[in-house]
Amino acid sequence: MTDENLKYHPFSGFYKLSRTERLQRLEDHYKLDSEGVQLLESGGALPFDLSDLFVENSIGSFPLPFGIVTNVVIDGEELVVPFAVEESSVIAAASNACKWIKSSGGFTSYSNNGCMIGQIQILDIFPEEMSLIEANILTHKQSILRLCNDLHPKLVARGGGAKDLTVQSFPESEIPFMTVHLHIDTCEAMGANLVNTTCEKIAPLIEKISCARIGLKILSNLASEKLFTVKCKIDTKLLSESGMNNGQEVAKKIVEAYVFAKHDPYRAATHNKGIMNGVDPVVIATGNDWRANEAGIHAFACKDGRYQSLSRWSLEDENYLVGELTLPMQLGTVGGITRLHPMAKFSLALLNNPTAAKLARVAIATGLASNLAALRALTTTGIQAGHMKLHAKNLALAAGARGERIELIAKEMIDKQKISQSEAVRLLQKFRENPEPRHSQSSEI
Repeated sequence: MTDENLKYHPFSGFYKLSRTERLQRLEDHYKLDSEGVQLLESGGALPFDLSDLFVENSIGSFPLPFGIVTNVVIDGEELVVPFAVEESSVIAAASNACKWIKSSGGFTSYSNNGCMIGQIQILDIFPEEMSLIEANILTHKQSILRLCNDLHPKLVARGGGAKDLTVQSFPESEIPFMTVHLHIDTCEAMGANLVNTTCEKIAPLIEKISCARIGLKILSNLASEKLFTVKCKIDTKLLSESGMNNGQEVAKKIVEAYVFAKHDPYRAATHNKGIMNGVDPVVIATGNDWRANEAGIHAFACKDGRYQSLSRWSLEDENYLVGELTLPMQLGTVGGITRLHPMAKFSLALLNNPTAAKLARVAIATGLASNLAALRALTTTGIQAGHMKLHAKNLALAAGARGERIELIAKEMIDKQKISQSEAVRLLQKFRENPEPRHSQSSEI
């Protein structure tokens, strides 16, 4: 798709619109939940009766800025993606990167449609007993799986349920133990409660078979069997920085930055944080457990024995930059908060009510785009250039500026390269003493 085509896209220039115009444009293109729209228009805070239902000792709610990432094309389908995030420039950066990717054909994705894992710990055993205990458990494997599935007949009817059982032994541990892994397909649910309930119900049978004591009975947040992969290929010409840098040179620098993160865990931590800038906001906006996904994803980053980059970047024929990101994702689109939280329902409606697998692909795609945006900034103008433009507005607001003075103060700080709270306060005082009307122009970040 050419730049000329992009110019007439329904969400082109979205950042220039007023809030009312943005909502109207969304409503023109999507069947949006009215409760979510009303909540947005009232400031985004949950009604107290819902807040009091969701958590103990509630005294209110804590709204996050809520925006959308545009230009997201996955497997040929174009989406606008809801982001709940507080960090300046994250949405703008992801949207810009998605625009480059869209111009080169968009994202492609695939998954293995795997299972969540529930763990049952077996204790008070000697290392020399472990092989016999494992054999006994595996002998009863089919009866254990049947019992698991008898607990959730509706899940089984939808094609889910317990699919496998495996056993792991840890004879060299300071306290020798074994674990039974229940591999459960949770379908459209994230499945934490379902898996935990199954582990607890099955534990007495495992205890009887093993003739040992049962310890913990709980799911694992390392969803190593629910892997989703997103790929993209970008024409290097699109990576040029205002005509000052050759796109091929920028692409080579991005690959060099990836190699840095692949081998150095100190760099990898920040590199992967940039990926999560695009993953977490989708997880949060749709009412899913971002902490569980963070834990599993960072554990997955250590799968080869050391912490390293989650994404992979390479060059193809010198003219294309190729990116790939594989993550374990634990997401649901039914049950729990996704069913009760009006903003979660609104977000899912904005995404055309996706399956859990499709939602995972969306989150990973915006994660890869955020990674690309960060790497391009780091290898050209530096990460702070765009970020500080938005940070300057925050400083002006914190100093007490309102209305057009926010833009005026931010622009003057940027022009003078003096971006600080004290400078914002000084400029606000100057404008108060000289209240002549001024005008400024906003630029897309």
